[in-house]
Amino acid sequence: MIGPLVNASAIICGSLLGTLFGNKISNSMKERMPMVFGLASMGIGLSMAIKVKLLPAVVLSLILGAIIGELIHLEENIKRVANMLKSLITRFVSPPNSSMEQNAYMDRFISILILFCVSGTGIFGSMNEGMTGDPSLLIVKSFLDFFTAAIFAITLGLPVATLAIPQTLVQVILYFSANAIMPLTTPTMIADFSAVGGLLVFATGFRICGSINFPLANLLPSLIIAMPISATWLEFAA
Repeated sequence: MIGPLVNASAIICGSLLGTLFGNKISNSMKERMPMVFGLASMGIGLSMAIKVKLLPAVVLSLILGAIIGELIHLEENIKRVANMLKSLITRFVSPPNSSMEQNAYMDRFISILILFCVSGTGIFGSMNEGMTGDPSLLIVKSFLDFFTAAIFAITLGLPVATLAIPQTLVQVILYFSANAIMPLTTPTMIADFSAVGGLLVFATGFRICGSINFPLANLLPSLIIAMPISATWLEFAA
């Protein structure tokens, strides 16, 4: 289980670097780099979304997932937990950008949480390592996450490091459940699952840039139901 540990270490180290040396970076770079990472997120999302096989199943997954997320107030609950993490950390270390409004801070925090935890590379990399023992995909993701965490820690501070916790939990669960999940999947199910995740990552790019505030957390149930809906659609409607 090398990949999840390396990935978590990259986020923690990047966050520490950004927090400690963020004051040496110009304000213009601090403001513009999130737009660059937002653009990168859109590109990653598009590369995943074009793998779609059954577009109606993907759209249905997004709609039903959003309804489930809204009914259980998933984003509000995640924001509450994220705010608790932020409050706990800031008792010891203050965020470097104290002028940022609370809502803007939480929007970026939630966006980076989803970007780390819902990455297609992270999901498939964890499952691949669980099946084959090859951690290379997660190691590649670790390089990107290191710089992403460093840039966002400049404005969000050390609380970014806490995002290594939920990401590691997701990856460890996928790692150990890979043997049970993979034999039940088909290439079509995996492609549609990747497409749903890609659309979420694409939407994350808009939120990171601050242009459109998609309810990203409320869309997370779409990932859970994507494969079953794809399989059902293929069986009865395709």
